[in-house]
Amino acid sequence: MHTWDHVDNGPAPLAPLVAIAQATTRLRVCPLVLNNDFHHPVHLARELATIDHLSGGRLEIGIGAGHSFNEYQAVGVPFDAPAIRKARMGEAVEILRSLLDGEEVVFRGEYYRIDGLKTMKSRQTHVPVLVGVNGRRALSHAARHADIIGLTMLGRTLGDDNRHEVKWQEQRLDDTVAYLRQEAGSGWARLELNVLVQAVVVTNHRRRAAEEIAARIPGLRVDDALVTPFLALGSAPRSPNISLLAGSAGGCPTSASATTSPSVLSSSV
Repeated sequence: MHTWDHVDNGPAPLAPLVAIAQATTRLRVCPLVLNNDFHHPVHLARELATIDHLSGGRLEIGIGAGHSFNEYQAVGVPFDAPAIRKARMGEAVEILRSLLDGEEVVFRGEYYRIDGLKTMKSRQTHVPVLVGVNGRRALSHAARHADIIGLTMLGRTLGDDNRHEVKWQEQRLDDTVAYLRQEAGSGWARLELNVLVQAVVVTNHRRRAAEEIAARIPGLRVDDALVTPFLALGSAPRSPNISLLAGSAGGCPTSASATTSPSVLSSSV
């Protein structure tokens, strides 16, 4: 089960993970995803390691570079250009990985400086880290440092600060996966690819459902809606859309997470 990290009147992302873990025995828990700019990696590593111990080693970590400019403005945090936010998140991922692995960290980056610090090691030997990102440079970094890559395939944030343009063309997805394979090199076999499913529609009329959704998403063609793994449309237990990602990944493990977050569709979905 997962939580999310938006500054609103909902729960914070970390404390609920402990409650979920205490109420279950096998379920893995994950913040999906944390906004890196709202958490210093050292303090975050301490919290996450504690949750991993309290959950009996069932934590996974999701982290992203942030996108909601209204949230930044509301809390007085500078909303830097995407390239800066992504680069800062990349540094944070490296710091988190080392601290959770129990290493003493000396780090000299453009955004963080750590001088010989060691925090509590995670209970798991290796806590899986999911990085949700797009853009070639950020994807290259994720291919080398993350365990799971959350493919977003989104464009600019729209004026309501909730929805995004989408870039869900089948060829674009194939090209992105091919680029990740290239950048991961020998590490490709250990990577998992993840998509955040934006809508689940159980129907015998897939095209009609695709047409209705495409009418609400800027830039989405009906033919792309029918095959993108970001939508689950159909009557079968396993949507044909999700199968597309597995085919594109070429042997790389894949997963899909359903969400009611209005990052693409309106909040009524």
